This record gives sequence, structure tokens and C-alpha cells, in this order.
Amino acid sequence: MTHLFNDPATFTEDMLAGFLDANSDYVTGVPGGVVRAQETPRGKVAVVVGGGSGHYPAFCGVVGRGFADGAVVGNIFTSPSAQEAYTVAKAASGDAGVLILSGNYAGDVLNFTSAAQRLTAEGTQARVLFVTDDLASAPGTETERRRGVAGDFVVFRVAGAAAEAGYDLDAVEGAASRANDRTRTLGVAFSGCTLPGARTPLFTVPEGRMGVGLGIHGEPGVSEADMPSASELAARLVGGVLAERPADCSGRIAVILNGLGTTKYEELFVVWATVSRLLAGRGLTVVEPEVGELVTSLDMAGVSLTVTFLDEELESLWRAPADTPAYRKGLARLVQDEGGSRRRSPAQGGSSIEAAQIPRATPAGRQAAAAVVAALSSMRTALIGSADELGRIDAVAGDGDHGRGMVKGVTAAVEAATTLAERGAGVSTVLIGAGDAWAAKAGGTSGALWGAGMRAAGARLSDTASIITAEDVSDALRQGLNTIVALGKAAPGDKTLLDAALPFADALETAIGRGADLVTAWDEAAAVAHTAALATANLVPKTGRARPLAARSMGTPDAGATSYALCVRSVLSVRTKEHAE
Repeated sequence: MTHLFNDPATFTEDMLAGFLDANSDYVTGVPGGVVRAQETPRGKVAVVVGGGSGHYPAFCGVVGRGFADGAVVGNIFTSPSAQEAYTVAKAASGDAGVLILSGNYAGDVLNFTSAAQRLTAEGTQARVLFVTDDLASAPGTETERRRGVAGDFVVFRVAGAAAEAGYDLDAVEGAASRANDRTRTLGVAFSGCTLPGARTPLFTVPEGRMGVGLGIHGEPGVSEADMPSASELAARLVGGVLAERPADCSGRIAVILNGLGTTKYEELFVVWATVSRLLAGRGLTVVEPEVGELVTSLDMAGVSLTVTFLDEELESLWRAPADTPAYRKGLARLVQDEGGSRRRSPAQGGSSIEAAQIPRATPAGRQAAAAVVAALSSMRTALIGSADELGRIDAVAGDGDHGRGMVKGVTAAVEAATTLAERGAGVSTVLIGAGDAWAAKAGGTSGALWGAGMRAAGARLSDTASIITAEDVSDALRQGLNTIVALGKAAPGDKTLLDAALPFADALETAIGRGADLVTAWDEAAAVAHTAALATANLVPKTGRARPLAARSMGTPDAGATSYALCVRSVLSVRTKEHAE
């Protein structure tokens, strides 16, 4: 919800006071909104945008060169009055006329049209245009009834760039109208937004569901659907916006993947990766995409996809420079282009593992490699089943990502190990490749430690051994742990994975030393590791991210020690099965 306000009744006024102070080089306040700090030059058409507040950076954030000359700012989700639209447009206009733009909402249509009529009566050329990009709000046969949502940004941008380029009023209006006709948007919401001072959101979405076809004023979706994965959502959005692809589409498009307030950039980039691929698969070329928050709805969780089917002129206007408080384009790119030649992207193709030369391996080396693949696969199953619990443990005093990181690492390790083993690699090559993959994909401290430990263990073993003994396995494990100790600079008692791993290694060596076979020794050592992991609940962390919240972790076992014990116990099931066979 929206937490920070003084008096909810003056939220918009208080917001504008801060915005104007923070951006005084760009804008100045006038009754009803803001205009550029500099006078509109002679001969330049003024472009005024607006609507209710709650959508930043729309609308006041895009006032500046290459974009709008003024913005009318109403109360949250409320159309500005005709008077407010009039005063802002009058202040912004010069001697070449003014185009007023807004989304297609009844209040905006009424009040902005009234303001334009008043200006015209006074001798100022004034036009209005209302954006109708929202696919969900009306069928294609009734586009005049469609709402303006994130497509507002494209139409405003085209109009502003045309005016900056010196177009007359008819041409500015024509470019904006053409952009509107060629723009489509579809959005979804995962939760509603809450007005300042309100205790409940304007709408709710049932658990596991999403609203489809939302508005930007806190309106819920026109339908509901099950919550999809990012890729599934991308496919739904792309299919929606391309359903009305114009027959004369050049194949070049402007695209906005827009966050509505709470859905942030990392999530948007996950969706964008699939959106981009799907658009390319449809034979479309994306021109300078925008992925971020451009037209928001307070704290709504949701995302929308906007596509504008470009012609040559619209593309030029979309790419034109702009400099506003919230949107800058052109200068940085020009400076960058004046530098050295562009770095080439690495060639795409098969993985380095697939292309690598596989060293010769004996039957014993290959058999041990197969055992490693089976063990890693068993670990992956166990970690996937425990990922949420590991995350919960980690979140007590850390960042809560341990379970996800372990799953990501072991999955990469399984894939690498499987590929290498299928190509005839021995145990050393398979362990080293799996360790490198784990470190590369998991990230974080645990990813680096597991990867380095596996690589060191692999280096201890041999692809060409005639036999691999229990002592060899124990020695390899110890070498891996020595590497982890050296790299992580932790010690027993620091509440890390070592508090389970070192007791496991000690117990394994002891059991093997007295003559136990590997399966029996592993069974005993896994039980020791499990007990040791539970005992870390009585420790406080002395290293890593959990250290600043050490007291909070008392009573909770260490996530790294817990996952280590889980992994060695899961490996036991593989070895036991093989021993029985």
C-alpha cells in the first residue's frame, strides 16, 4: 500500500511541491500542473499531456525537450478539471498552437475538450487527441471506446518529438493520431493498488490468479486467469498485442514492457527475454525497446506490453532525443557512439562442455563418472523438495536465497555432468565440469564454494584409474573441503556448511580406516553430518551475510550446513541401491 503521506486529501499537492523542487531546472509549476522552465520558442507547437496523478513518470515526469511542454495533473486517478487543463495549456502554448493529449476516459475527454474549445475561442489553435490502445477494454470494431493505458507514452512521445522537430499543428496531430492508430496494449495485474490513507486496495486478485486487461486507475482486469510463469505470461501478452497487426506492418515495432508500480525491473527483464524472442520469431524487429516503469498505477503489481507498428516517420520520432526529469534519450547514446568500435557479442552456439575435448577414460573412470551423475541427480531431487525450507532458514538472518541458489547450482552441475558422461568422460573430468557449472550458474558464496570443492575433488581422482577405492573417494572429499576452507576463510563453529562437512569427512575417514566399505562408511558419516547440522542452531554466524543479524539466527540451524547434510544423505540412497544390485 501507499505508506507515506501527510494528509491524504493533499497528497497530489504535496507530491507536486517535491517534484517541482527536485526538478526546477526542467519545470515550473502553474495552476493545475507543470510546464517547462523555459518559454516555448516561437513557431513551436506546444504539446500538453495529462490526467490524474498516481502514474509517475506519466505525466509530469515527461515534461522537457523532445517530449511534452506541459502536464495537467489531477488528483489521484481523477481527471483534471477543464480549468486546470486550460491554465496549463495556455501557459505552455506559444504562437503555433497546442495539442492536448490524454487517455480515453470520460472525464478527460470532457474536460480537455472543453479547455481546447475555450482556447480556440480566445484565438489559440488547440486540438485534442485521446489515446485508445487498450485491447481489453473494447473489441477492434469499437476502438473509439478503448481506454488509454501505457500506449499513452508512445503517442505522447511521438507528438513531442514531432513538435520539437518543427512540425506544424496539423502535422503534429497527424503523427500522434497515426501512432495511436498503430498502438496496442495488453496488461495484467497480480494485486490491486491502495490509495493514500486507505486501508484496503481498490481491488484484490485471488491467490494464484491474475487480472487480465486492467486499467491504470485502479480498475481490476476484465477477466481472470491462473497465474502463469514469466514465459507463459510473455506468450499471452505477445499473442494479444499482435492479434490486430496491421496489414501494412513494415515489420519494425516500438515496444514497451511496463511495470505498473510493484513489479520491478528484474522481473520485467525475465519476461522481456521471452517477449523479445517471440517477437523475433514473428518476423518483427524491435526498435529501441523500453523495459521499465513508464505508466504506473501507484503500488499495483502488474505488467503491460505495448507495441506500436512503425512506419519510417514514426520510427524517426520514436528514436529522437529527449531530456526530461524521468526520461532521457539521445545524448548518452551519441556520446557512446563517438567512442571506440562496438564490442562484438560472443558467437552463439554449443556450450564449451559440448565442444571440449574429452580425455581418455578407463571403464573404472567412466563407471565412477556415472555414479557422480546419479549422485548429483539425487541431490537435485532432494534440494528441489527442500528449497522452500532452506530459503526459510536462510531468511531468518540472511537474504533467503539459499534454497534457490542450491537448486540452480546442482541443476547446472547435473546438466554438465550428464553431457560429459554421455561423451565418455571419466570421473575427474565429470566432477571438474560439474563443479565449474555449479559455480558459474549458482552465484553467491555457496555457489563458489561448492564449485571449487567439486573441482578440487575431481582433480584428486583419475579418469584412467584401473580401480577407484573408498580411500580415493575419502581423500577426494577431504581435498575438496580443504579448498573450501581456504577459499571461504571460515572455521568450525562459525555456523557455515563446514560445521556439517568437516564432521562428515572425519567420520567417513574413521569408518573407512577401520575397514568399513564405502556404503557403510557413508551411511555413518551422513548421520553424523545430519546431527552436526542440527547442532548449528546453537551457534551464531561469524562470517557471511548472516553475521550482522547473528542473534536472530540463534535457535535456527545454518542453511549451508543443513543443505550439505541433505546432499550427502541423498547420495546415500544412490549408493545403497547400487550396492544392493
